[in-house]
Amino acid sequence: MKKLLSLVCALMLLTGLVSIAGADEVVDVTVWGTNNGFLPVEKGSPLYEKYVEITGVGVIQPYVEWNGGTTYTEQLNLKIAAGEMPDMFNPNGMETQLIESGAVLDLTPYLETYAPNLYNLIGEEVWSSVKANDPTGEGKIWYIPGVIYGRNAPMIRKDWLDKLGLKMPTTQSELVEVLKAFRDQDPNGNGIADELPSGGRAEARWMGQFFAMFGVAMWEGYPQWDLYNGELTYSAVTPNMKDALKFIAELYQEGLLDPETLLNNKAQWDAKINAGTVGIWEHIPQECYNYAEAINEATGEQPDVALLPVIDADGYEGQGFYTGRKLSGIEYVVANTTDEKKIMAIMQLLNAYGDTSKWMDFFYGVEGMHSQTVDGVTTRLADDKATQQNLVLTPYNTISTADFQIELLSSQLGGDREWAISQAIRNVQELGQYTKLPAGDGIPNSIYGEYADIMNRTLYVEYATKIITGEYSIDKFDEFVEKWYANGGEAVTENARAWYAKKQ
Repeated sequence: MKKLLSLVCALMLLTGLVSIAGADEVVDVTVWGTNNGFLPVEKGSPLYEKYVEITGVGVIQPYVEWNGGTTYTEQLNLKIAAGEMPDMFNPNGMETQLIESGAVLDLTPYLETYAPNLYNLIGEEVWSSVKANDPTGEGKIWYIPGVIYGRNAPMIRKDWLDKLGLKMPTTQSELVEVLKAFRDQDPNGNGIADELPSGGRAEARWMGQFFAMFGVAMWEGYPQWDLYNGELTYSAVTPNMKDALKFIAELYQEGLLDPETLLNNKAQWDAKINAGTVGIWEHIPQECYNYAEAINEATGEQPDVALLPVIDADGYEGQGFYTGRKLSGIEYVVANTTDEKKIMAIMQLLNAYGDTSKWMDFFYGVEGMHSQTVDGVTTRLADDKATQQNLVLTPYNTISTADFQIELLSSQLGGDREWAISQAIRNVQELGQYTKLPAGDGIPNSIYGEYADIMNRTLYVEYATKIITGEYSIDKFDEFVEKWYANGGEAVTENARAWYAKKQ
């Protein structure tokens, strides 16, 4: 009888004939997550009713201060201790303890049948990593992961290329010539030698254009695990990395990088880009319109911010790639319960969460609060924490796809911003051909065990920084590799390869 009831519920969900919780009853689900100062979502409030309209489920979220996650974790712990765990919540690093203590629900029997939109959208490639990350070793699904498409890549001032009569570089020698021209030929046209051909940030971060050339798997300045010579290996200790650092050091010595590259924080580097002085930088192509508009405001010029193709490095022709990523942390776990009605309501909510046809409804929120419609065109209003309820469900950010980002950008076309928005659309469309997912995508931090210094890249950052600035010769790279393996690298590599074997 129980199996028959479950089958009937599944059919009702899949056909959309009635709510899982019942034809007339709306089941409420309490959801905890990030709130950076917006109003709570209470039963019967405008956003609560909007979520009922979109999903058929009532979503409630009390105000819990995020505060970088610190206050949130404290409040979550208090709720758990009091036996008042939220129905669905971001565990914020506590997931292993919660799983091992039996506090959260095993989602394996439910998702594929009752939340097929979400299950199929995330895909088996990511679910295989989620199962490999099961701390019980049983290959179960305990959480809903965050998923992004491989969105990071370097951008180049194509308008500078055009002014100087240069073509888009595709080889290492062509890239060097472009950087020299950016340094020497005043592409800004202001008569001041203030151009910075390229650069990045402290700890050799956000310089993916140079690592990618040599087939180094690198995400935002964090070396990744990928297959080298057929084995899962930390990219920081490969010959590819040695060649990349050698090249970057040469650029630094020749003045082809910002001399403050290894000192810049985010604000300082962004300020230089926004001032219109940087020729090539790495960031998120879908957001390049922000840079384009800032440069326009600072200089009066409308820059053409284009995607830089992967450069063929000498000896690495055809081997370069921009590192993609899919698995991006943990978004939600579900409190363990025997209440089938509550479980089915959560599955209904997750199924709607994974329905891309509903994402624009989630994005626009409540008309008059989060968005407005003028002449049939709906746009998001500026954030106002005093009047807006917190948008609890943001699948367009947490399980993002390139297609939806294009759709979202396209909805903003028209008017004075079209020139900048259209550049972002073009760059997102082009990015896929250059992106590769590393074999170690989704690898858990647990592989590092007691070796926190390796996880934090301490030794890598020290040697990479000193090699780039010339304090160390490139020959010191071999010393780094030896130290890395001797100080925990061997154990970490063994753990990483064991994880990878489970993933297959």
